[in-house]
Amino acid sequence: MTGTIDVMLPYFGDSPHFRQAVESVRAQTFTDWRLVCVEDASPRGDAGPWLAELGDDRIVHLRNDRNLGVAGNFALCLTLVEADHFVMMGSDDLMLANHLAVLDDARRRHPEADLIQTRVEVIDDAGRVARPLPDVVKAVLRPRTRRGDRELSGESFASSLTRADWAYFPSLLWRTDRARRLGFDQRYAIALDLGLILDIALDGGRMVVLDPLTFRYRRHRASASMAAARTGERFEQERAFFLAYATRFAEHGWRRAARIARWHVVSRLNAASEVPGALLHARAGGVPRLIAHVFG
Repeated sequence: MTGTIDVMLPYFGDSPHFRQAVESVRAQTFTDWRLVCVEDASPRGDAGPWLAELGDDRIVHLRNDRNLGVAGNFALCLTLVEADHFVMMGSDDLMLANHLAVLDDARRRHPEADLIQTRVEVIDDAGRVARPLPDVVKAVLRPRTRRGDRELSGESFASSLTRADWAYFPSLLWRTDRARRLGFDQRYAIALDLGLILDIALDGGRMVVLDPLTFRYRRHRASASMAAARTGERFEQERAFFLAYATRFAEHGWRRAARIARWHVVSRLNAASEVPGALLHARAGGVPRLIAHVFG
């Protein structure tokens, strides 16, 4: 299998992290890529002029006329993919130089795969390696790959990701046809990626997990996701999400996956770990939400 890999890069405003993300794509040893930067109508700091100055005809820049929000911009990016495979990269994440090469080699070995995941290193706002508790749990529950590629399908695929979402959305290689046909469910903005992955599992798709470390995922406490976690808003969405998928799994005859989704233990533990932070950051109003998710 040959062909271009589209790297879709939704972003909001210019920033050093965004520029580093772009440069990490340009540094790839696999060179048959197209980078599509979709700016979501930020009021200032648009990176369009800087992208034009790079003079790289593999880079496309688009600016939305109005702000679509994270979910809306992701959905738009999915419609703009032209290649058979794509990566939906985060605007503050980094590809190591081998990322696309490893993915390209894997799609040749596994032409039936709908998703391909490499190993990921978590970094903080300053680019230092970080090991937050949720990511330690993900690493423990991620399928073992030291002895070679791991292929997941069916109920075991859904159960593994429902138990703990160890996939790192910005690093994944997606098969375009199935991802576009199923699309993002924007009702669950906090879990857009996991929802689409589970939909692919329900649709009969396959995921391949690789051992090579090829990507750096940036996690910082100032992010909108972390703020939503401390207020409990994120976990209210997660509860609705997991209960909805518990019903769908049960209807599909996947009893074990339905039970895991119904209990969503790791999500509950994650909410419990946010209680001290909610108190320390003067967000005590979020504590009842967090406690409700832990014991609800």
